Amino acid sequence: MGKNAKIYVAGHRGMVGSAIVRKLETEGYTNIVTRTSKELDLRRQNEVEDFFATEKPNYVFMAAAKVGGIMANNTYPADFIYDNMMIEMNVIKNAYENGVEKLLLLGSSCIYPRMAPQPIKESSLLTGSLEETNEAYALAKISGLKYCEYLNKQYGTDYISAMPTNLYGPNDNYHPKNSHVLPALIRRVHEAKENKDAEVVVWGTGKVLREFLYVDDLADASLHLMSHYSGNEPINIGTGKDLSIGELASLVKEEVGYEGEIVYDISKPDGTPRKLLDVSKLTSMGWSYKTELKDGIKLAYQDFLNSETRTER
Repeated sequence: MGKNAKIYVAGHRGMVGSAIVRKLETEGYTNIVTRTSKELDLRRQNEVEDFFATEKPNYVFMAAAKVGGIMANNTYPADFIYDNMMIEMNVIKNAYENGVEKLLLLGSSCIYPRMAPQPIKESSLLTGSLEETNEAYALAKISGLKYCEYLNKQYGTDYISAMPTNLYGPNDNYHPKNSHVLPALIRRVHEAKENKDAEVVVWGTGKVLREFLYVDDLADASLHLMSHYSGNEPINIGTGKDLSIGELASLVKEEVGYEGEIVYDISKPDGTPRKLLDVSKLTSMGWSYKTELKDGIKLAYQDFLNSETRTER
């Protein structure tokens, strides 16, 4: 990408999109196009058509999505599949129709089968049943990456897909019910400390294994892929290391300085037993993560403290 190329970052106010904008600006890109959801509703076909016809971006980072943790995904599946399908199809279709040179669709590791062999290779896609609690979101993301693949095959476009592991970091959603596990833990453990609560309740057994990637590392990987990858197969982005939810809770407890107990509500779902990505393909392209989890949690907790005065997201 030339430094003056027009680059549209869809979803620039979210955790992922804002990290990509920060990275682009740091690297000297000067023509970044953004729109808030109030200015441009990506679910509306006519609005997206008008935007692309007017702006004619050269490159697109597709980071816009309706996202949430296990509770939100399980409670609002119709909303998750509809909103994400409409957002992806409208943006990708209009990118093609307006001559976008390259597009990166950012998906999620939840696209892979619930019981996929670990660590999960990109070739595991569509080889088994999805995790039921986030099936709607996963189906939408699979549809988006397949649409990119079909456009490449039929029209010779250069649209690629990347599947990040669990993300966290600046500008995360710290809502106690609708966020992902790590930001939710940060908020709940912090509030328990402030309220001098004796315990914090965590969903599930605490034994399932998860991998976490600092969002600025994802942004770095995204730019790397835009320069070094073309192809139909999605590329995994992660650290190649995981830990149990119980171990994660202990790290958060230590960083926050909470002295109470972490207890587990085993009546609530765990989700997929393990979800570790095989990142050997991305590593072979010369990229690896930089931020260790303990350091990242420290940065994320500072972001949470700085965001407390904002409107609850």
